[in-house]
Amino acid sequence: MGGDHIHINHWLMPFSWLYGAGVSIRNLMFDGGVLKSQSFNIPVICVGNITVGGTGKTPHTEYLIRLLSKTHQVAVLSRGYKRLSKGYVLATKDTPMTEIGDEPYQMKQKFPHIHMAVDRDRCHGIAELMKPSVTPKTDVVILDDAFQHRYVNPRLSIMLMDYHRPIYLDKLLPAGRLRESMSGLKRADIIIVTKCPRDITIMEQRGIERSLHVERHQKVFYTTYRYPATIGDVGEKPLLVTGIASPQQMEYDLRKIIPDFEIMTFPDHHNFTALDIEDIKRRANDRTILTTEKDATRLHGLDNVKVIPIEVEFLNNQDDEFNQIIDNII
Repeated sequence: MGGDHIHINHWLMPFSWLYGAGVSIRNLMFDGGVLKSQSFNIPVICVGNITVGGTGKTPHTEYLIRLLSKTHQVAVLSRGYKRLSKGYVLATKDTPMTEIGDEPYQMKQKFPHIHMAVDRDRCHGIAELMKPSVTPKTDVVILDDAFQHRYVNPRLSIMLMDYHRPIYLDKLLPAGRLRESMSGLKRADIIIVTKCPRDITIMEQRGIERSLHVERHQKVFYTTYRYPATIGDVGEKPLLVTGIASPQQMEYDLRKIIPDFEIMTFPDHHNFTALDIEDIKRRANDRTILTTEKDATRLHGLDNVKVIPIEVEFLNNQDDEFNQIIDNII
């Protein structure tokens, strides 16, 4: 069972109660119609979570891009975390990472045919993507990390939960990592438990679903990460450099492919400075440096870097069922 990566600052619980009261009032205002949610004429799929930190949003968004791009013009809209620009930006193949953020940059480089846009105001961003000047015409919008952005009423809402950090064992900010209480789960059409071990049992899955209080209209899926069967020659004891929220599962999985390597971790979305790069060089000492696709967009000035691609894999042969739900929504 997960929960091994959760830390609660119990002394901050009074502030969590105050934070939770504010979030509850906001949600009640949306539920009661005081604050309005906007619907759109094209399908909008929201991918998000109720925790701070990585649950695998980018790999799951990329899964949707691969699935939908076969027959539709896909647009992805993100807020562009840590970007230097303001307002709405529609990326081109030449747009620098600083203008849109590392994850949008990664997706635009991997999928140049999609419309990749950033805008803190998601309603405005969707409206911009629907304009006739955006060609080819947008068929579907994927909202990245927008589960709490209730001003948009999506056609399908997907909530992700890290297997190692189950929300039913966590607490609200700032004592824990929850952005809102578990009652927010009722807004999700699909719940995906991410970063699962491949040997997760059916009994454990049922326990997770009971703990989540899954409702009848909701469907739960379980995913893991798929890495290349072989990574090629990486030499002796390579150095894995990560700036992701929870690298523990990646480290565990990679040891099945590369038994002996060192790991150097940085915070999620870390902005690697010149001093960081020099520190990595000294630590690597001419050895191969392994890193993720997201981190590679922020690591500059390093030699002998090998990027490890990550893709989502559904467990229990659930991919056909998930794909059919997406197809029905579109």
